[in-house]
Amino acid sequence: MPRRRLKDLSIVQNTTNSEEVSTEQQTIVGSSSVPETLDESVEFQTENGGTRRGRGRTLLTDLYNLNSVERVKVTRNSHGQPVGQEARLLAGYLGIIARNANMLPINYESWHNMPDSNKNQALSNIKVSDAYIKKALGKKWRDNKSILKKEYFKKPISFEEKLQNVPPGMLRYQWEDAVRFWNSKKREDRERVGTSSRQKQKFTHTAGSKSFACVAQAAEVSSGQKVGRLQLFDITHRKKDGTPMTSEAAEIMEKLKDKKAEYEAIASTDSFVNFEVIDNRIINEVLGPERYGRVRFQGSGVNSTQYFGSTSHQYMPSGSQSQAEVQRLKDQIVQIQASTDEQISQLRAEAAAREAEAAVREAEQNRKYNELQLQLQSMMTMFQQFQNPPS
Repeated sequence: MPRRRLKDLSIVQNTTNSEEVSTEQQTIVGSSSVPETLDESVEFQTENGGTRRGRGRTLLTDLYNLNSVERVKVTRNSHGQPVGQEARLLAGYLGIIARNANMLPINYESWHNMPDSNKNQALSNIKVSDAYIKKALGKKWRDNKSILKKEYFKKPISFEEKLQNVPPGMLRYQWEDAVRFWNSKKREDRERVGTSSRQKQKFTHTAGSKSFACVAQAAEVSSGQKVGRLQLFDITHRKKDGTPMTSEAAEIMEKLKDKKAEYEAIASTDSFVNFEVIDNRIINEVLGPERYGRVRFQGSGVNSTQYFGSTSHQYMPSGSQSQAEVQRLKDQIVQIQASTDEQISQLRAEAAAREAEAAVREAEQNRKYNELQLQLQSMMTMFQQFQNPPS
């Protein structure tokens, strides 16, 4: 049996002992757990009006062709993130599940509104389903909705034509529900908030579709040394020729380098310094506190508590432990305050949008009421004229 893309991956025999698998940092997927899809190669329309044949969505035919007892073992790092060549296979597999409209309908406003029964059905196809897998599947579902919206909704056609422009393989009632939501004032307000947030982002990374976890692992295999957060930032924000991707990235790299030199000078006099935590401190000082629920340059599935734990003060010389603990608590307060302010701003924006929508409805009702009043007065006048014709 040919295994073109699976030949270098880890193929294992399926086991009925779920505890044996869950004790290791790995995820198991195989042919019996791949749902049927309608994906196939597609034709794209070119700018001059012609067509070209191109790569369609991921099919994972090699995974379909595995024996029923065979599975691909996806290794994960200490934070539970998939790494190695199998990580990309898992990502493609989650994409196939996310595009299954029967399993995960698109006519829900958000992943949080998706019924647990649907999520459980989708996750039952994976041997090990944990927080990372659930979050990754949710992102794939949102990405799929975004692609459908861009390719089939964001076209210069009428609303009725958009309702009829159902993507191949999509259930009509789901598409019509999604189109009506995308055409609503509520969706416009959400899109405005999202656009504003994206405009605040000064630059993005150069890792492409490869996760930070996979980039770090490849660099560690190549160098034989552990890759820290500062080094990972440097790797993922440079072009192929080695230059920083933007002037903003170059400026941040320079600031990180200067701070690193300052702390290394202090650390040279103390043998109890944790250099990994020094990097964390430098990033915090240059780029600001970490946002709630994530850690910079670590990718999806890693949060502050999981990554930092209670060791965030160990970078300091032994005589300054109490001061470092106070600073750590201050940083946490700033981080929580920033997250709270952002949530409050979003709630206020949503409340303002609801008030504006209510004002529009009230104005429309008043307009209709006034029109009815005018019609009634006109009818009364005509009736009076009919009752008292001129002599």
